[in-house]
Amino acid sequence: MNTKKHTLLRALLLGTLLTGAGFGTLPTASASYATDHASEVKQAPPFHEEKLHMTKEWDKVFPQDEEVAHEKVTFHNRFGITLAADVYKPKTATKTAKLAAIAVAGPFGAVKEQSSGLYAQTMAKNGFLTIAFDPSFTGESGGNVRDVASLDINTEDFSAAVDYLSNRADVDPERIGLLGICGWGGLAINDTAMDTRVKATVASTMYDMHRFSANGYFDQKDSEEARYETKKALNEQRTIDYRNGTYAKGAVNIDPVPDDAPQFVKDYHAYYKEKRGYHPRAVNSTVGWNMTSKLSLMNTPILAYADEIRTPVLVIHGADAHSRYFGEEAYQKLTSGKYAANKELLIVPGARHTDLYDTAMIPFDKITSFFQKYLK
Repeated sequence: MNTKKHTLLRALLLGTLLTGAGFGTLPTASASYATDHASEVKQAPPFHEEKLHMTKEWDKVFPQDEEVAHEKVTFHNRFGITLAADVYKPKTATKTAKLAAIAVAGPFGAVKEQSSGLYAQTMAKNGFLTIAFDPSFTGESGGNVRDVASLDINTEDFSAAVDYLSNRADVDPERIGLLGICGWGGLAINDTAMDTRVKATVASTMYDMHRFSANGYFDQKDSEEARYETKKALNEQRTIDYRNGTYAKGAVNIDPVPDDAPQFVKDYHAYYKEKRGYHPRAVNSTVGWNMTSKLSLMNTPILAYADEIRTPVLVIHGADAHSRYFGEEAYQKLTSGKYAANKELLIVPGARHTDLYDTAMIPFDKITSFFQKYLK
């Protein structure tokens, strides 16, 4: 391909026609029908964020740290959804300081008043400006339909947090990282594969929500027939939902939990349904996700380009977690290409999945030193 054609193709792929740039003299083209009628196109109005109703009280499931400043904020994603968030900042920071920042989210089906808020407040105490947010359609965030998940939109939620942080006067936009918990660990990796502004990423006790949705736990339903039957049932449910004007919910945490339930099911119940972690706005604590959300999750692989991530990634998992295989195989994908040198895997001895939600087993010292090293 000659230089002019290559440059033109690249410009078109980038969405910008570089008229005259590097082409020499281009032939004059007559205006198209669309150009002649451009004045008829209605221009989009400036975007205005949705007015959210956010509680003013401290209603987290963890105590407030007096060494950390806290404020409630909103920001929006490119789908036009306004997100509710908590910003945490060390009180020792000077007024003119530009801090390294970390966007925190998860677990999947939780709200910012739960695990992500605890992580965010702790990391702020350790010197970072942090933001914990409610994902689209959940918690105090916007979105007309409630309790629906989309791996595409939720990945965008992370990038939208980076948009917001990059425009704060007290943040250094060249020192922004992500921290995802549970299903949001997989989404943090997915967003890092897309968003080159992210300089370091931690995935803690991660799930690959696509793999889980498509294959079931431990890949026990990894067959075309099993997926077909699931999709058939869920698409029939779509028809019923539209007819009823409501969305059927899929229970996330059975209450009461059966005596013969697997240990990880009991662990989820102990966090989401008991005083330890219950929150009335959390999907996992209340009515569950819209059942048909699973269709999108099944059809949206999220780790396809993990091996192309150039920036550092730390994957943390509990040695006794049922979900450990998600983290270890994500790490294998991260280290399968030429950017393996700055990828790390930390297995926490004796820890089960939910131990890394809120207990002293969370390796905050390691997380802090990792971000200090790579967000400097």
